[in-house]
Amino acid sequence: MKNNLEIGSRIRNIRENMKLSRSSFSEKINISEVFLSQVERGEKSISLNTLMNICNTTGVTSDYILFGNTENSATSNKIIKILNQLPKEANEIVYNLTNSLKDLYNHNN
Repeated sequence: MKNNLEIGSRIRNIRENMKLSRSSFSEKINISEVFLSQVERGEKSISLNTLMNICNTTGVTSDYILFGNTENSATSNKIIKILNQLPKEANEIVYNLTNSLKDLYNHNN
């Protein structure tokens, strides 16, 4: 299926850009190495749970993985990845800090 091939290709590119082997990447996203290989070749589809694990692990959006949309910048993806690694209580602090920075920026411009 064409969609599976495109999704698999994007997942492979993400993994390779992170300089991870199939073995280490599959462990991080909680699937078998064999299944990851089949996904990357477009032979198998990923579940919603696997998609969420990939997004949480890499900081890449599901919109990019599923549709190839690249509207989020590389910097935004890095920030998302960091946020996904923080405890939930820290995310509220980061949100408040970011909101304050946005207000300060808007006030100065």
